[in-house]
Amino acid sequence: MTSEQLSKVISKGMSEKKAADILVMDLRSIKDVVTDFFVICSGNSDTQIDAISKSIEEKVSKAGEPPAWKVEGKSNGQWIVMDYVNVVAHIFLSEQREFYGLEELWGDAKTTKIDFSSK
Repeated sequence: MTSEQLSKVISKGMSEKKAADILVMDLRSIKDVVTDFFVICSGNSDTQIDAISKSIEEKVSKAGEPPAWKVEGKSNGQWIVMDYVNVVAHIFLSEQREFYGLEELWGDAKTTKIDFSSK
């Protein structure tokens, strides 16, 4: 599976748990970046953030891909980062997402807002 296909699987996992503001950032054209894509979303509670991460794990597994190489933040309830090497998923509480500002930090990336609500 390509990193682009994996980013779509991850964003679908996010949407199935009603994640807000799903954004796929294509970093492939940026020099010296260690991953191809960031997939970012927001959740309203620590419970929703955990559910989103579990949904991503399930979707990736069903797609026949290995589990995340590294997962951080599950214990803090404010953000979770899931590193699939070529794709990194970031799940934030809204205020934490604003604080870290990944969209601004990686402003040179091509971004695509994902909306599954009409499908």
